[in-house]
Amino acid sequence: MRPWIFRRLVAAIVAACCCAGAVPADAKTLLKTICRVKGQEENTLQGLGLVVGLKGTGDGGSMLPTMRSLAQALQFLGSPMGKTGVAELKDAKNVALVLVTATVPAAGARQGDKIDCMVSSVGSAKSLAGGRLFTTLLMGPDPKNLRVYATAEGPITLDSPLQTTTGRVHGGCRLEEDFFNAFSQDGKFTLVLDKHRADFQVATDVADAINRSPLNFQSGAAALAKAVNPANIEVQIPSAYADNPVEFISQVLALSVPEPQIPARVVINERAGSIVISGDVEIGPAVVTHKNVVVETGGLTSAARFVSLDPGQTEAPKLKALVETLNAVRVPTEDVIEIIKGLDRDGKLHAKLIVE
Repeated sequence: MRPWIFRRLVAAIVAACCCAGAVPADAKTLLKTICRVKGQEENTLQGLGLVVGLKGTGDGGSMLPTMRSLAQALQFLGSPMGKTGVAELKDAKNVALVLVTATVPAAGARQGDKIDCMVSSVGSAKSLAGGRLFTTLLMGPDPKNLRVYATAEGPITLDSPLQTTTGRVHGGCRLEEDFFNAFSQDGKFTLVLDKHRADFQVATDVADAINRSPLNFQSGAAALAKAVNPANIEVQIPSAYADNPVEFISQVLALSVPEPQIPARVVINERAGSIVISGDVEIGPAVVTHKNVVVETGGLTSAARFVSLDPGQTEAPKLKALVETLNAVRVPTEDVIEIIKGLDRDGKLHAKLIVE
C-alpha cells in the first residue's frame, strides 16, 4: 500500500470512529477549583537595585544610570564621591543595574516573612553569575506611592546557565508591612470564575448550587448567591457567620458544582510547533488535501471498500482523534497545523482557532 493511501485510510477511520468522550452530564467539581474569592490576589513589589561582586561582567563605566546609583550607594555607606563625581567609577565593571521584583502570595503575608525575588539586568551586563544583590527598597506598582513595602538583598542564583542576565534571590525579600487582602464588604463577598470558565451558564450554575445547598436553608434567606455577570457571583454572608466569615467562605468553596463545559478552542504556536486543543472540538465532513496527505472526515468514499464502518455511528468526528492519527503516521507538525487551518477556513472546525 502506498504511503498516501495508508495515511488517507487511517486518518479517515480514526477521525470518523475514535470520538473523544464528552464530560458526563452529571460530572461534579469542587467550587474552589474553578474560582477564587475577590480580593485574594497576588501583589507585585518592585524596585531598582544594584548587583555587586561580578567578575568583570557588569555594566561598565559607560552606563551612567548604574554609576549614579553606585555613587548614591557609596554615599549612603559613608563614602561620598570626590570632586570628579561618577568619573571616578569609569572602570567599575563588577556592578550591574537591575530590576528587582517580588510577588506576595494571594493569601497574604506578615511583616518579617521572607519570599523569593527575581532580578533582571536593565543595562549592558553580560552576566549576573556570582553577584550579590545590594540592599534594595521595594515599592508597589503605583509610581506615585513611595511607601516601602519590603527590602531585598542576597546572593544571585541563575535559573538557567543559558540565561545569565536574570536570576533570583531565594528568600531574599523581607516584607516590612503586613499584607492582609480584604475579601468581604458590606456583609458580602464575590466569587470570581477563572478566565477560561467565565460564562453565563457557569455563573448561573454556581449561584444555583449555593442557593440549593444547606448553607442557604440554614440562613433562612431567599437566595444567598446572585450571578452578576459571566465571571462574578455575589454571595451574602449570613448573620450567623458575621463574626466568622472565613468559616462560611470555606464551606461555600467546598460545595460541589456541575463540571463546566470548557469552551472549544484550538491554540496553535507555529514557532514552537505546538497544538493545544481544549474542550471536545468537533469537525464537520470535509476532504482536505495537503501535499501527499488526503484527509476525509465524516463519511468515506474510496476508503470504504477497505473498512466496514459501524452504520450506527452518529457522533461527529473529533479534532483530537484526527491529530492523534496524523501523528501516528508521522505527518510533520507543520503539515498538521496547515490541515487544521484548512478545516477552519472551510468552516469545518467547530471551535475558535487562535494562532500565536
